[in-house]
Amino acid sequence: MLIKAKTQDADGVSIEMTPMIDMVFLLLIFFLVATTFHQTEREMKIALPFAGSAAPISSMLQELVVNVDERGGIILGGRSVSAAELEARVTQAVAANPDQKVTVRGDRATAYANIVTVLDTCKRAGIQEPFLDTVVGR
Repeated sequence: MLIKAKTQDADGVSIEMTPMIDMVFLLLIFFLVATTFHQTEREMKIALPFAGSAAPISSMLQELVVNVDERGGIILGGRSVSAAELEARVTQAVAANPDQKVTVRGDRATAYANIVTVLDTCKRAGIQEPFLDTVVGR
């Protein structure tokens, strides 16, 4: 059952609002469904360090998210990988897309040397500017 919403002016001309309301609801549902992102990398329990100012990446071109856990383990796509495997996967991604974006998320409890290893690996694989993820706070 549809609700008939009409507006009428002094001349007796009416505008049917139902199709417009239906279209707005359809667009709303479309955008809610279309903006569901794959968040497994971002949902991992990595305690990011704090930064004074941080911003998200402006263009998300098949962004690779590399997590470094507190023990120094490298996690890509939800599974542990070695530095050599990371380099191979990033090199393959750069070959497919020269503008490939890589974000490195290092746990604040890990040694900085572990994060530098991942950053060096990304540089060797062809990423000019890997992003280092932080959390705005304190």
